[in-house]
Amino acid sequence: MNFLNTDLPIIEVLNDLKKSLNQYNTCLLSAPPGAGKSTIIPIALLNESWLNNKKIIVLEPRRLAAKSVATRLAENLGEAVGNTVGYRIRFETKVSAKTKVEVVTEGILSKMILSDNLLEEVGCIIFDEYHERSIHADVSLALSRETQSVLRNELRILIMSATLDLTHISERLKAPIIESKGRQYPVTIHYTGTHDPKMIAELCSEAVLTALKKEKGDILVFLPGQSDIKKCQILLQNKVNAEIHPLFSHLSPSQQQRAIQPSKEGNRKIILATSIAETSLTIEGLGVVVDSGLIKNSVYDPNSGLSRLETQLISLDSAQQRAGRAGRLGLGVCYRVWNKTIEMQMKNHRTPEILTMELSGLALDLASMGIMDADELFWLDPPPKGSLAQAKDLLHSLGALEKNKITSHGKAMNNLPVQPRLSHMLLKAKELKSESLSADICAILEEKDVFYQQMGVDINERVELLRKFRAGGKNHKMNKIAQVAEIYSKLLNVPVENGPVDDFVTGLLLSFAFPERIACAKTGNNSQFQLANGNIASFSHKDSLAHEPWLVVA
Repeated sequence: MNFLNTDLPIIEVLNDLKKSLNQYNTCLLSAPPGAGKSTIIPIALLNESWLNNKKIIVLEPRRLAAKSVATRLAENLGEAVGNTVGYRIRFETKVSAKTKVEVVTEGILSKMILSDNLLEEVGCIIFDEYHERSIHADVSLALSRETQSVLRNELRILIMSATLDLTHISERLKAPIIESKGRQYPVTIHYTGTHDPKMIAELCSEAVLTALKKEKGDILVFLPGQSDIKKCQILLQNKVNAEIHPLFSHLSPSQQQRAIQPSKEGNRKIILATSIAETSLTIEGLGVVVDSGLIKNSVYDPNSGLSRLETQLISLDSAQQRAGRAGRLGLGVCYRVWNKTIEMQMKNHRTPEILTMELSGLALDLASMGIMDADELFWLDPPPKGSLAQAKDLLHSLGALEKNKITSHGKAMNNLPVQPRLSHMLLKAKELKSESLSADICAILEEKDVFYQQMGVDINERVELLRKFRAGGKNHKMNKIAQVAEIYSKLLNVPVENGPVDDFVTGLLLSFAFPERIACAKTGNNSQFQLANGNIASFSHKDSLAHEPWLVVA
């Protein structure tokens, strides 16, 4: 295989890793960014005797990373994606009968185990970038360990990380650590001093202008969210002689590729990105990182039953990861838009998602496997008992569980690739013969609300806009939502509809998904509503729904 001729540092520990995997069924690999672990290891293990001609599954935390890693692996073999190497991401699959390495996003593996807990065709599962500690990674590891310990001791599990301290995990898993020193080029760190989350776009744009004058190479800017990216883009345009490319998860694949590939005209590039750019992506020509020090995380509030995005300080390992992007291909520079005092407030490692997220999906997965108590599984960080109990209460109210055991309705819910609330709504829509409307609502709720600044709170306005787009409208912002809605319609075996929307049917469908958020208008309080769970909801008194007697808050 021609990839063995590479000078990537990971080659130096390849034999040690192979020996460990031959002796142990679980191993840990520590390797810094740019060492080559993602694009070399999976194909380097293909001919190992213990694999017994079975598949290798590689878990990547993000869709863009999964497609990028699959492409690089295939290139290393001199093949196109879909032959020896393929990928599976949400709503998109590129594999064949020849495929021996499947790069998947993490939620895919848990569903694979739920449908076949033996994983008979799989010989090795690789958890890449495990330091990100997504809930899907932790759940997939727990389920994989259960399969390995109970049913298939020969199944190999390899956990790879760039920044995580693996000592604790090694002790818990009783697994050896193989360490690659990597070949990270030196990165010079500059602290800009000022750090104000409300002015972060302005501060980052100033750092970019400074870097353009003083440094060489393309510039990657880490910002917490899309609104900051757009604001920074506006501040920079007309001031720089460089291409500006946004990079976040809701962009189209072609837009994402334009951001990470070299400029066709040979121009200098400025890439304004969320944390999507932290890992598993090689951006050619990159020499400078500007780091806002912020990230948007989803935080579940058990009191309200709602998840919200919070802008938070990143952890120190994330800061290290971001700075390292500048030193993958040569000497690099990182401008940190904060000071040493702020840095002292940062945690060493990011908080695992399983400790902060709503857990109804996890509870339903466990119930489908007949697991009554989460403590039966191996967890690096067990799911909080209070959050899990609340999730089970919700599933009982939706008819998915009865006396903590999964019902036939719960099994049908778990077969749909959406969160439990929405899968319940999709199934209940059949009783109203409103499956197409439920598919539209589901897609709108799952995808980012791109019209929150231009519209009021009425979801019917979004459904109508979606249907106008499908009927020949030009609003490109609806393209992704339309694609997802069409997939859900196919799952429900109904055609898409573009006719008028019955507002009251929309409300009834939403009440199936959010029964505790049925809301009654408060007497004498314009646009304030009392929810069934006791909370109060309010919005602008000028909104079109301000005078409605009843609402459902989705």
